[in-house]
Amino acid sequence: MTDTEALGYVQANAAALGLPLDATRAQRVAQQLQRTAAMAAPLMQLPLAPEDELAEIYCPNRPSGPVDIA
Repeated sequence: MTDTEALGYVQANAAALGLPLDATRAQRVAQQLQRTAAMAAPLMQLPLAPEDELAEIYCPNRPSGPVDIA
């Protein structure tokens, strides 16, 4: 992700969410986004089998009685 792409991403999302970001803050957020992406990149290269994904073993507690959604 280039500097321009990161900044554009931050600005577009801020606008979509109605978040006021001045140019200086948007630039800092874009820099942090790039640092985070750089840290995640090596992890994204690791091969994961379905059993390695935690979502596969998530088991929420079932309610013991009727559930009132009203």
